Parts: sequence; C-alpha cells; structure tokens
Amino acid sequence: MSAPDLVVAQALLTKLYAAFNERDIPTLLAAMTPDVSWPNGWEGGHVHGHDQVSAYWRRQWEQLEPFVTPTAFTVEADGRVAVTVHQVVHDKSGAQLADHTVTHVYHLDHGSVAEMEIRE
Repeated sequence: MSAPDLVVAQALLTKLYAAFNERDIPTLLAAMTPDVSWPNGWEGGHVHGHDQVSAYWRRQWEQLEPFVTPTAFTVEADGRVAVTVHQVVHDKSGAQLADHTVTHVYHLDHGSVAEMEIRE
C-alpha cells in the first residue's frame, strides 16, 4: 500500500470509528463488503455479513457502552492496515469494565472493509 493509499484508508477508518462511537450502523455497513468477516470480541468467534454484524453490535450496545479512539495507523507487509486503538468500555450503569489499547487489523477490498482482526 502506498502512502496516498494509507491516507485514504486512514480517512475511511477514522470515519468508521466515529460512526461506531455514534452507534451509526448504516454508515458502518455501507463501508463493508456484503460478506464482511468481523470478530465478535464480546461473545467470541466471528460474525459474517451485514445482518450478523448489525445484530452483533445491537446485542453488544444493549449491554455495553464501548468507545474506541484510533491513535496510530500502519501498513503491514501483506497490505492490511493495523490501527492502534484506545478502547474504553462501560456497562449501562456507568461502571468502567475496560480501559486498554488493542490493535485492529483491516483487510480492505477496493476501499471497503472485508475483514477485521483484533490483536490484544
């Protein structure tokens, strides 16, 4: 991935983190391939496709208030984009459950998210 491509990917992913924090599922899904593979970081495993990703987020947001802020973007040797994020999660009563940094790794397909991986 070239430097201009990284700038484009960074702009896209920054927009998606903002949409996630705003709970804007239509904006998120519009930036994903129809068969997207997404990690279920809350319950375990993976979900696939728009319907499963949407249902996963809705279940998660009924129980949790995650807020994720990207802090760094790099390109891996295989062309995937690694995003270091600061993640803070509260339960619905406001109790903090997590405050840590993780890495999200994205495979982009023609400007759309095809797959995401979480690295602790």
